[in-house]
Amino acid sequence: MLDLAFVRANLPLVEEKLRARGQDPAALLGDFHSIDGRRRKRITEVEKLKAQRNKLSEEVGNLKKAGQDATAVMEETRAIKEKMESLEGSANEAEEQLRGILQRIPNLPHDSVPVGKSEHDNVEIKRWGEQPKFDFQPKSHWEIGEALGILDLERAAKLSGARFAVYWAEGARLERALINFMLDTHTREHGYTEVLPPFMVNSKSLFGTGQLPKFAEDLFRCVDDQGFQEGQYRENDHWLIPTAEVPVTNLYRDETLDEAKLPISLTAYTPCFRSEAGSYGKDVRGIIRQHQFQKVELVKFAKPEESYEELEKLTSNAEAILEKLGLPYRRMLLCTADLGFGSAKTYDVEVWLPGQGLYREISSCSNCEAFQARRANIRYRPKGKGKAEFLHTLNGSGLATGRTWLAILENYQQADGSVRVPEALVPYMGGQTAIAAK
Repeated sequence: MLDLAFVRANLPLVEEKLRARGQDPAALLGDFHSIDGRRRKRITEVEKLKAQRNKLSEEVGNLKKAGQDATAVMEETRAIKEKMESLEGSANEAEEQLRGILQRIPNLPHDSVPVGKSEHDNVEIKRWGEQPKFDFQPKSHWEIGEALGILDLERAAKLSGARFAVYWAEGARLERALINFMLDTHTREHGYTEVLPPFMVNSKSLFGTGQLPKFAEDLFRCVDDQGFQEGQYRENDHWLIPTAEVPVTNLYRDETLDEAKLPISLTAYTPCFRSEAGSYGKDVRGIIRQHQFQKVELVKFAKPEESYEELEKLTSNAEAILEKLGLPYRRMLLCTADLGFGSAKTYDVEVWLPGQGLYREISSCSNCEAFQARRANIRYRPKGKGKAEFLHTLNGSGLATGRTWLAILENYQQADGSVRVPEALVPYMGGQTAIAAK
């Protein structure tokens, strides 16, 4: 959420940044200027009335001391009090309206983010690795997985419907190996602390990271029958997490952190649950876009002046997994129109998929600056300052294990239908160097 004082003082800049995102400032900001003007006017009137009331209260005291009748002055004081209460109620109502406006405004792009109209305006920053060459026509991961008997979409549909997967035998083991490999790398080599959070969170947690109220339709809500209405939610409702970013970021909700402990770097494995409400017809083949998938997440809490350095580190930490696995990738700097709701700057790391002949996003690494911290009330106390300030939060996949799994199948496929196990994963696969059909 943006700072009210900042928006008030920089309204033209906010409008310009929103237009760069492809948003209509008028639709998002609405009557912000007039509502804010009304609020400030009411507050000013209340302050004047307070001074007037204090003066009258003093006059009442003097009249009583002198043994004179103070009834008329007391009535005037009471009338002023009633008027103050009415004005304060109007100011509070305006404050709530402003908060409602701020809740639906996305984060503002950092100045280093390129202005663009769509994902086609994203900027490639670097490429790593050579795309594998085959002396046969490479297959897609769903063809390879089915032929090897390690990926079963048909039975998953029987169990749960579309966009679910069952992994068998070495397929399940490969997924587990990836999770352990990623967690070990991030904790042992990159300095992250591992966390295992709940896989269900309350509404306040989802508000803190920006999923609620705007993206409720993309979430799975655990419904009880008590008074639920579509489009509404309560603070203590439970939701399946769409990403570990939600519970891990909210670990410090309503807390003030010690500056000396920053940056804090956390990593967590969780399943993720997404309704994919806005992606009907997209990526229907294979396991690119699932309702349930596994992911290892990276989350950082940093001082504002260090957060962009930490974004570079976090992105490099995610890329290191692909490099250790020998999977070619590219880093893309997202343009203004392609940024997520809470992000000020995002790098997408995209892995090469030879079976499909394209790069696919496997990690999205973002600096949210103080946007989430303000929503979740996460602060730190800078040295030498008495007042606590909002810190910056960062997050990224380190990595999405399902997409890493399928990237291995497509990049390491062999002419005989088998799949080589990347060298870094062999110890996690019990020494197994290849997956072949039984």
